[in-house]
Amino acid sequence: MNLEFLWNIMNVVMIFWLLMFVGGWWRGTEAIMRSPYVAIVPAVVYAVLVIPQMGSIFAEVSNPSLENIAALLATPEGATIAWAHFLAFDLLVGRWIYLDSRERRIPWIVVAPALFFTLMLGPVGFLIYMIERAVFAFIRREPVAAVLDPALSRR
Repeated sequence: MNLEFLWNIMNVVMIFWLLMFVGGWWRGTEAIMRSPYVAIVPAVVYAVLVIPQMGSIFAEVSNPSLENIAALLATPEGATIAWAHFLAFDLLVGRWIYLDSRERRIPWIVVAPALFFTLMLGPVGFLIYMIERAVFAFIRREPVAAVLDPALSRR
């Protein structure tokens, strides 16, 4: 299997990040990002690489140790599997941030840094957005429950 090709093909997800960064205000971006299929390419690459090795990979991740996971990721195939995982899940988190911020009417310019950090450092961007979300709820005097449950703050 040509890992370099798979690595490069997964970068198609950058189209969706670009839409959220540059066209975050555009209704078309929202329509596109409503689909969970935006992360399908890295998910398929992940499946193509993991399914043939499901037994050995499952054995490692079901009872993980630092040494075994480091060994698993220390190969080009392991790095490609991890990258596919990061791309798919970071994009799904970015998608959620984008859509949630639209529902909560948090300005795009405020959300853009959280999206950037979600793309680059995954959980850091998620934490930034959760802080932004709480600040906007506080400013708008929404109940604490509205920060925890998105359904409570929908207008």
